[in-house]
Amino acid sequence: MSDLFAASGLDKSGPRPLADRMRPTTLGEVAGQEHLTGPEGALTRLVQSGSLGSLIFWGPPGTGKTTVARLLAGQVDLGFEQISAIFSGITDLKKVFESARGRRLGGKGTLLFVDEIHRFNRAQLDAFLPVMEDGTITLVGATTENPSFALNAALLSRARVLTFKSLDEGALLFLLGRAELLENRELPLTPEARLALARFADGDGRAVLTLAEELWRAAKPGEIFDEAGLSEVIQRRAPIYDKAQDGHYNLISALHKTIRGSDPDAALYYFARMLDAGEDPRFLARRLVRMAVEDIGLADPQALVHARAAAETYEQLGSPEGELALANTVIYLATAPKSNAAYKAYKAARRVAAERGSLMPPKTILNAPTKLMKQEGYGADYAYDHDAPDAFSGQDYWPDALGRQLFYDPPERGFEREIRKRLEYWEKLRLERGEG
Repeated sequence: MSDLFAASGLDKSGPRPLADRMRPTTLGEVAGQEHLTGPEGALTRLVQSGSLGSLIFWGPPGTGKTTVARLLAGQVDLGFEQISAIFSGITDLKKVFESARGRRLGGKGTLLFVDEIHRFNRAQLDAFLPVMEDGTITLVGATTENPSFALNAALLSRARVLTFKSLDEGALLFLLGRAELLENRELPLTPEARLALARFADGDGRAVLTLAEELWRAAKPGEIFDEAGLSEVIQRRAPIYDKAQDGHYNLISALHKTIRGSDPDAALYYFARMLDAGEDPRFLARRLVRMAVEDIGLADPQALVHARAAAETYEQLGSPEGELALANTVIYLATAPKSNAAYKAYKAARRVAAERGSLMPPKTILNAPTKLMKQEGYGADYAYDHDAPDAFSGQDYWPDALGRQLFYDPPERGFEREIRKRLEYWEKLRLERGEG
């Protein structure tokens, strides 16, 4: 029934959300994806060449993936089929493929758009391979998940991945301006609240238009919302952050690297981002311990003590007081001297141990609890280090077949020089900011 209404155009007269009514009608109207849809964009070039090829659209929600797929169907001479991986299975795929084969016999290809393609399992994804390979379909899949993890390698080898970016503030404000033109009325917002509305959308074009609709519904005649009033009306939209997927891994990577790079301000920012998005503070505490041993190590042995103490403090106090202890550790680790010498030495030792097998230690350093072992030379000529000058004998402890190795190479610069270097950097940064 819904298909009959759509075919007759009656569906257009029914209630439609603002985001649906504002869908672009050409690639050039797509906001925020100029690297794909602009005059020199990748998709623009493909359309102009007349050859599309299978594509995977990867990006956050509300960035135009579905809209662009629909527009592509109108730009190329291909029949259009659309399915959602949420509601489809192998049976549905077989029907679509048969329809495409029939269309191909008539001399026309098929563009198959698959929304949420990452929802398909490996067997379902494998079903696309033969029809992609023989040209029965041109696949355009949309996903919010990293294709490297969510899709199999065989499918990725047959498709080009195009990345859709979160919409920046300018693109979101542009959409709000277009919405006002369509509605023929201005948003009831102060200039500051207008910027806040764009920030609340968190890079999601669909979200900013939905929020605009909510404002128009909520506003009384003549009412203008400031930032505080805006927050009360629309509440706050949760940040885009999936604790098991890209958002999680991207931000913990950013936190780790900013601590390694000795930038306490950036480290605190990413730490706060993760907490704000609902990350488990215990996970962050464990990662801070890892950073202490990997990136600081013996350059400041107290770093590990500090990180462990913060984790225990969180367990005692809980949120929000315990999170302050973790924030202290973020600053401590970011400002501590850095050395991965112990980390590199450990990996090198593991590598040699795995490659060289079960080599016998020199008999000199082995105990001789039996008469036979003494006769075999176990413990012979062992130098007791405490009896040597400075408690160091310098004897060779390595297996004969391996020889002496060097794994641990401590950093040349001491603690004081590391601290002085960072103080000089921060002083330079303050001067550049005009802070005196």
